[in-house]
Amino acid sequence: MASLAPIAKPLRRVGDRFADAGWEIALVGGPVRDALLGRLGSDTDLDFTTNAHPEQIVELLDGWAEAVWDVGIRFGTVGARIDGREVEITTYRSESYDSSSRKPEVAFGDNLAADLARRDFTMNAMAVTLPSMEFVDLFDGIADLAAKRIRTPGTAQSSFDDDPLRMMRAARFSSQLDATVDADVVDAMLAQAERISIVSAERVREEFSKIVMSDHPRVGLTLLVDTGIADIVLPELPLLRLEADEHHHHKDVYEHTLTVLEQAITLESVHEPTCEPDLTLRLAALLHDIGKPKTRKFEAGGRVSFHHHEVVGARMTKKRMRELRYPNDLTDDVAKLVELHLRFHGYGTGEWTDSAVRRYVRDAGDQLVRLHKLTRADSTTRNRKRAQALQSAYNDLEQRIERLSEEEELAAMRPDLDGTKIMEVLGIPPGPVVGEAYNFLLGLRLDRGPLDEEQAIEALRAWWAARASG
Repeated sequence: MASLAPIAKPLRRVGDRFADAGWEIALVGGPVRDALLGRLGSDTDLDFTTNAHPEQIVELLDGWAEAVWDVGIRFGTVGARIDGREVEITTYRSESYDSSSRKPEVAFGDNLAADLARRDFTMNAMAVTLPSMEFVDLFDGIADLAAKRIRTPGTAQSSFDDDPLRMMRAARFSSQLDATVDADVVDAMLAQAERISIVSAERVREEFSKIVMSDHPRVGLTLLVDTGIADIVLPELPLLRLEADEHHHHKDVYEHTLTVLEQAITLESVHEPTCEPDLTLRLAALLHDIGKPKTRKFEAGGRVSFHHHEVVGARMTKKRMRELRYPNDLTDDVAKLVELHLRFHGYGTGEWTDSAVRRYVRDAGDQLVRLHKLTRADSTTRNRKRAQALQSAYNDLEQRIERLSEEEELAAMRPDLDGTKIMEVLGIPPGPVVGEAYNFLLGLRLDRGPLDEEQAIEALRAWWAARASG
């Protein structure tokens, strides 16, 4: 009860409002679980369940709550803002999927016990009745929460019949809580993995992102792979399990990938500039080698190569992320990182020219900081000497980038003449030729560094004369 103190005011107001009208209402699900875990924030959204039907909920809230919306009303849910906090109030219900439908069929219930019985996991099937503040735990959810155990109130088979997305939620909670999934749940996931295909890509994407953004994504990702669900939602990941990586003989590409993801997560908080959990970086780490199965080639002497797997992987990344309905800008950023993640390996012991360093920065663009972290995370060799050499080489590259950035403002790199000046010097109107000239000057800027205006004009005129002469 002490953990509920940050939300005591809206709980009291909502409880009194419904009780005075003769309705039952209870706080349920995530807020109760998080209160028991001691992580209930002051901005936590609140979920309530009630025996009032949607139209009766709206009647109680209209003119009383700060705002009311009914986007989910056909599923029995009314949203509102109360004391500056977003809440959802849902009629007691049961829901199930038709075998070929993505939409739940909703039937309203009339008691709290039945409503809790249809919830996904025991840790989410606890409630606090209002306004009495009585704690209700009919399925030993508090014991499962304490033991870090993922278990369903009834059979897992029937729970996943109600909503196949719960299989991904099992993986998500196992990652977020570093919890063990009950054998009955795993067996049901194995048996019903194919049913995840009836769930919308958007809902799958949201659960998948929460797994990737958790503290222990390896736990949930491994569960998805072991149960066959990843074969449907991210088939590129289990395929890595079969591929031997020529750079890491002690582990396959799948294991290497999970290690890179974990190392990238560590670098979020220890490598400057530090950042909050970063979905772009984590997805790039997870997908950076997905092109290897398609590019595997057996060479003479038993060697295996994966030439151009970064280019193939970038294309595969775009395709998969689009199918999962990720935003275009996020998709493009992740694909860019996948395509560039091997570029550093041509650096050697620092033989790159300043021109090559400029091009590295130019190609990375606004993803340079993430590329630094991804490249460092991609070093998983157990050979301590080699690992130290790689990190030292990358330290050197970052220092060179920093020095050149100070001297030349690499982040804002542009040709030494803009389009207007190009047209003036060459005496040409706007058109594709201006773009050709611009790209020539940009290449010159990358190769030679900044030029003064006179040098840039001289080079432009020489290019123009050579172009005219064929």
